[in-house]
Formats: sequence, structure tokens, C-alpha cells
Amino acid sequence: MLQEGDFAPQFCLLNESNENVCLKDFQGKWVVLYFYPKDNTPGCTTEACDFTSSFDDFSNIDAVIVGVSPDSPESHQKFIKKYMLKHLLLSDSDREVLQLYGAWKEKTMYGKSFLGVIRSTFLIDPEGKIVKIWPKVKVKGHADEVKAVLDKMQVT
Repeated sequence: MLQEGDFAPQFCLLNESNENVCLKDFQGKWVVLYFYPKDNTPGCTTEACDFTSSFDDFSNIDAVIVGVSPDSPESHQKFIKKYMLKHLLLSDSDREVLQLYGAWKEKTMYGKSFLGVIRSTFLIDPEGKIVKIWPKVKVKGHADEVKAVLDKMQVT
């Protein structure tokens, strides 16, 4: 299980244009890495749109927002277009990065257990260290909460 203070595990995944994007591409920047279950579902749409609404605020403090789900690059392309999302969405169809970050776990719904994405966010500093983890995200207000923590770290 990853903890605050650990170096973020490196990875490369495909974006909506089927181009490889690697975590190391953002060295020297803050990275808001969030894991979400599925494109075009209510909670995931709210979370993505909230991050897009704050996109300029994050950009102004040299922070990159990266969403990761098991959805395909084609699904991401439609999701981005439909909601005019401004940030990166990466496809982890093999769920390897989800597992690496502890975001692919057993869940229970209606008494049935299954493996699924645990909505979670990792704030990674410019040196590649995880400085804050939100292990079970509640969507409402989450983007603002991440921004507030990042603002506070910018001052320190």
C-alpha cells in the first residue's frame, strides 16, 4: 500500500489519441493523479467536470491533472468531447496501474463482491513524491479540496 512520502510508481498509459503518456513526462510539475471507475457515469462526470472547471487554477500553479480509468482511449475521446474536458484521461485497460496504486480492489454492492476501481486521488510533488492521498474520494467538493491542499503546499 502506497503512503504519503513514497515515490510515486512510474507508468506509461495511452491517452484518448492512443499516444503514450508517462508519469515522468511531468517531472518538475505537481501532478493530481485521480482514479475513477467509468466514463459518462454520474459521479465520474461530476468529478471530471469539477477538475475541468478548476483547470486554469491548477495550471497557474504548475499542476497537471491526470484521470485514469479502465475505459478505452476511444471511450475517453468521447467523454472529453461530450463534456469539453481540459485535462488528460489515460486508459488502464489492463488495470496494472490501478493495482500499483491500490485503486483496484474488492468492492461490495447489493451483497455481491466484485473487483472494481476505488475512487482515489494522489497529489505528487515536482520531485515525484506522493505528498497527499485521498483513499476513498467523495466527489462533491473534491476538486476544491485538492486545490486547497495544493495552494497550502505552494506557500510552504
